[in-house]
Amino acid sequence: MDTSVIRFSRAMALATASALFLSGLLGVGTAPSASASAAAPVTENATVVPVQTTGPADKRFNLVVLGDGYTAAGMDEFRADVDKHLNVLWSTEPFASYRSYINVWAVEVPSPESGVDCDPSLDAPRRATPLNMGFWGGCNPGSVQRLLTVDSGAATAFADLVTGTTGANRQIVALANSDTYGGAGGTYATASGGNALSSLITPHEIGHSLGKLQDEYDYYGRGVPGGTHTGGEPASVHHTLLTEEEMRDQRAKWWRWLGEKSESGGVIGRYEGGMYSTKGVWRPSKHSIMKTLGYAFDQVEREVMVRAISAKVNLVQDHTPATTSIGADRTVWVDTLHPVGGELDVVWRLDGRRLHHADGARTLDPRRLGIGRGTHTLTATVSDPTPFVRDPAIRASAALTRTVGWTVDTSVQTPHTPVPAAFTGHTDTSAPVGSTSVVYADTTHPGDRTYAVRWSLDGRPLANPGNDRDLDLGALRMSPGTHTLTARIVGSSVSALRWTVDAAPAAGSYELSEPLRTVHRPGRPPEYVYDGPFTMRLTARDDRPGTVVSQFRVDGDGWYTYYGWPTDADAPFRFTPTGTVIDDLVYGKLGTPRAVPWDDSTPDYGTHTVEHRTIDSAGNTSRATSFLVTLLPAGGSVS
Repeated sequence: MDTSVIRFSRAMALATASALFLSGLLGVGTAPSASASAAAPVTENATVVPVQTTGPADKRFNLVVLGDGYTAAGMDEFRADVDKHLNVLWSTEPFASYRSYINVWAVEVPSPESGVDCDPSLDAPRRATPLNMGFWGGCNPGSVQRLLTVDSGAATAFADLVTGTTGANRQIVALANSDTYGGAGGTYATASGGNALSSLITPHEIGHSLGKLQDEYDYYGRGVPGGTHTGGEPASVHHTLLTEEEMRDQRAKWWRWLGEKSESGGVIGRYEGGMYSTKGVWRPSKHSIMKTLGYAFDQVEREVMVRAISAKVNLVQDHTPATTSIGADRTVWVDTLHPVGGELDVVWRLDGRRLHHADGARTLDPRRLGIGRGTHTLTATVSDPTPFVRDPAIRASAALTRTVGWTVDTSVQTPHTPVPAAFTGHTDTSAPVGSTSVVYADTTHPGDRTYAVRWSLDGRPLANPGNDRDLDLGALRMSPGTHTLTARIVGSSVSALRWTVDAAPAAGSYELSEPLRTVHRPGRPPEYVYDGPFTMRLTARDDRPGTVVSQFRVDGDGWYTYYGWPTDADAPFRFTPTGTVIDDLVYGKLGTPRAVPWDDSTPDYGTHTVEHRTIDSAGNTSRATSFLVTLLPAGGSVS
């Protein structure tokens, strides 16, 4: 039996859908509960498919993706939607750096009917689907059309089929077979699978449910300014009433990040509006993913998310048993997690004294320490030195720092049972790894020796001092193309591990609508002149499977994920002097962006720099390519 695919058939009574905290795309607060579903049980055949396995489910943070309204014949569409949602997630920090902490499971649930309830209107047909997903808060006339609910009992039952996952170590995302704009978030995140903006909802919703981040909108109902904030200092880590000077003086909120270039554009500072209020409360960035779908988490939010993801796992995955005294005549070891974005630190101490020569090592041999007779205390502290965290309290928390200790007794004699050399865990070899990834290979741990790992790239041995279990490919600055990476256990006949290293980012290109004029000047990007709206289509090509994410930015602002156009994923993005209002949100203002109709609509005429890049499924980010756009007032002259 293939244990990687688990099939089942069970009867489930659909329960009342739980109230969901709405996502930013809805711009409102708590949704009403959907109406109770039919009492008759529904029996469905489902398949649990491991999409990404980085370790045992009970030792990882598990993302469980459910599909609803996809028929057996349409399951390929669900798989394509999952791939797109995941690759957008992996292009977003800190998920990009901590992807190796996360297992992903797709639960394929064939539906007898295609689509979901009340899509897109209340008079649309209701459909028999396993998760009973529906727009209008589950077909509630008093709800909001974009509110896409899921039956909580059914979602939990299907997610429980993923062995080793519980409510404490997983996040459920339910995708509806729909191209209609909609979703919700909270305990469970929902999104329409095929809408242009759908894949941007997932990281935002995980920000709510996992990181407990708040919306940064300055409205509660779309199209209606939120008014002035009332009340005291918010508990939210990314909202405040304090000035920048007060934050520095009190060492409060995001004082450590003030003045830094924001990951979502501009600089970290103090921007008015948030928590559904237009005035009287401030956020760290002009725009971030918690305000506008498509941008990144800023540094303040990213720090919270690093802690939240890391708190779902244990940096120390295994270690020499510490329940009783151990002898000084044996090796002592720890196995750690392995972030894709960097290496963990390990510091060894004997009786409180740091053993500097062992920094980073996963195995220590006390026989080389000249330990005096008696009992001693040996500790190994594993920590994450990520630059994403500046708060010492977060860095010292169990999420980012773990210590294991042993009592070493020189009178204890250790029987040395032979332990064959073998790899016990490693970066997946079945898919290419990106050229900036950290790749790892763990081994068995005999008591009388340390197995060393030797790395080679294209047959050339690599120097890798310190921790030989991890190799940082980014430090190698390898040439573009495809390379072969190998890891061998020194002095053993164990077969080497081999990876294909993809060091060739996906190629991206742009296509613009017809300009008034194209200007070519030596040493400058091409310049396109317009006197009104124009469109931009970004495309990407890669020689590897998987969705490629395209991004662009204007005048050095934050990178923004390209999705086509909000009403049509196949349409190009449209720039206008003041932006286009769609469902009371504003898209495509050239120059300074607008999010809502009351933002400054002053046209930014003149010349602007547009850059674009790609991020492929292996995590490679292409070099940015730029062009210039000059926007003239209507009827303006072209020089």
